[in-house]
Amino acid sequence: MNPDDAFEGSLEALYEAALDDADWPAAAARIEAAVGTGGSTLTVGEGFDNDVRLHFARVLQRGEGREDLAREYFNVYLPHDEAIPRVRRRPHGELVHLPDLYTEDERKTSPVYNEGLRRMGSREGLLVRFDGPDALRIVWAVGDPVGGAWQSGRLRLLEGLLPHIHRSVLIRQALAAADALGAGLAGLLDNDRIGVVQLDRGGRVLAVNAPAHAILRRGDALLDRDGALDVWLPADRSRLRRLVGRALPSWSGEVPGGGSMTVQRASGRSRLGVHVSPVGGRTADFGARRVAALVLVVDPGRRPRIDATRVGKMLGLTPSEARLGALVTEGLRVREIAAVTGWKETYVRWLVRQVYRKLGASGQVDVARQVLAVDALPRG
Repeated sequence: MNPDDAFEGSLEALYEAALDDADWPAAAARIEAAVGTGGSTLTVGEGFDNDVRLHFARVLQRGEGREDLAREYFNVYLPHDEAIPRVRRRPHGELVHLPDLYTEDERKTSPVYNEGLRRMGSREGLLVRFDGPDALRIVWAVGDPVGGAWQSGRLRLLEGLLPHIHRSVLIRQALAAADALGAGLAGLLDNDRIGVVQLDRGGRVLAVNAPAHAILRRGDALLDRDGALDVWLPADRSRLRRLVGRALPSWSGEVPGGGSMTVQRASGRSRLGVHVSPVGGRTADFGARRVAALVLVVDPGRRPRIDATRVGKMLGLTPSEARLGALVTEGLRVREIAAVTGWKETYVRWLVRQVYRKLGASGQVDVARQVLAVDALPRG
């Protein structure tokens, strides 16, 4: 396949996957084929050396989920993986050859390197770490090269994709936080937990949902200026225009891409997060006004409020555990929960373990799912 075609196809698949999690396996398979590898792994987590907390992990090989390999690595090998502290010290966005994360002696003796990575098909793989919101760490890795060696052209293609992979994950996180993954373009307009603005190929506003309409009406951050998306602060204007311009299709042949930024508010309140994503590739539209770019607006001050007392009674949690579960569901991290409650971080971490045990939960997403299910039940 022509390298340009491989890059364009991978990029288009990535931004489709950003809007719908069901498309991620196909996008991963396309990237794996383009760069010449047999598999890939995406993880999102937080914590330090011996206190790793995973929120998301997916192992794929040629687009097929390998939950068996994921369970084996994360349950058996991860607690003993010598590379984990070294991964966290690597710069954001730097592509690393996996063997370089182990010492010469470890490459001879480490069970993780010699057994775990061999079973994962990634002893000669590549890895990159990205910074995420709220101190989350995003790690994307690809498995061993097909044919036994990394070719320079495929390495360049992979390096070109890295910033787009990062943006794709950020968009997925924003949608997941709003319970909007897989909602589709029309469904997103019905979501009341994240601002959604749909733009046509000329960058003009086609449709907005209720939260975005409220933000645009206030005009203290983003605003609708004669049908075009604009910002209150002139210093943010050029960057927003670049992001929108990059996401829109053009006849120059340049592949549309996405990006993220924060926007200052006149009120001085916390900045809005803005994610811009292309939609639909370069499909011919014969001049019709269709959605060509999607703008997601995240207000960090807009969190769902959970009735902790009700959650505690229905899930059999103590008042402290119920409050912890509610705050976790509202999106707060350990240090934020400690600041809000006045608890020590060590106590917060202990409560997290207690809640996980009582609910039989495997992570934060599982806790949030159970808490939201209870909170959504009719009162009385």
